[in-house]
Amino acid sequence: MSRHVAVIMGGPSVEREVSLVSGRAVEKALAGLGYEVTLIDADHSLPTRIVECRPDVVFNALHGRVGEDGCVQGLFEVLGIPYTHSGVLASALAMNKPVAKQLFTDAGLICPEGQVMSLKEVLAGEGFEPPYVIKPLNEGSSVGVHIVLNGDNHHEIIREDWVFGDEVLVEKYIPGREIQVAVMGDRALGAIEIRPRGRFYDYETKYTDGKAEHFMPAPIHADAYAHALNIALRAHRTLGCRGVSRSDLRYDDSAGEPGTFYLLEINTQPGMTPISLVPEIAADCGMDFPELVAWMVENAECDN
Repeated sequence: MSRHVAVIMGGPSVEREVSLVSGRAVEKALAGLGYEVTLIDADHSLPTRIVECRPDVVFNALHGRVGEDGCVQGLFEVLGIPYTHSGVLASALAMNKPVAKQLFTDAGLICPEGQVMSLKEVLAGEGFEPPYVIKPLNEGSSVGVHIVLNGDNHHEIIREDWVFGDEVLVEKYIPGREIQVAVMGDRALGAIEIRPRGRFYDYETKYTDGKAEHFMPAPIHADAYAHALNIALRAHRTLGCRGVSRSDLRYDDSAGEPGTFYLLEINTQPGMTPISLVPEIAADCGMDFPELVAWMVENAECDN
């Protein structure tokens, strides 16, 4: 391989540490395949460093705000450098949970009932009766997500560590199983079931080995499995995503199988850590980690 790849990682978001792990794993895989790789820890000097680096392709291993919401994608578009994952618009839409939710609903996909509320309204007890879920409007990796069950003190939950703005997305809690589906290009690769050992599949559980059990392929009814893949592919196409994405689904099989799927959100830049889900799903399809990241590099592009 003679192509020069700049792997962008780190950045200023709350997901910085996970991004660093993803970036280093990608760098190791690409270097092993013979690519020339430059690692860049993204900060305010990123535009200058990219221009000086002059890569053929950017592998965007950033997570969270700036790196995943269309901002850094716009930089690569201006510079005319092909980059991995979704473009400006799809990235911005996916990161804005209420907007993405409306687009999914308009496309006929089932999402949990929910609404945008002010923190003041939530603290006053308006909106949903427990159980319900509180989410920041534009964070990834379950950062800031809280499940409020009957008997919980939602005042303590919100005030304890809330730094995500004055408005939140409040959704009805959906019982059932955690199913995640990877999409690569124009096909859904497979569905995995996650069984967290704690209350739910939160940020710590996602990135700490041993905090959750993974079942690949997801042990669900065959018709439900096929339906999960179809939902993820439709979500990917609805927002205009490209490259690799991962859709998070809730599967309510409390009345028996096949049950009902609810689309929670789509992640346009899934983690690439040793315990991340997309590499695990790809491996079940016979694609090892270096093959996966090489495919992403070779299919990198600009929107315009």
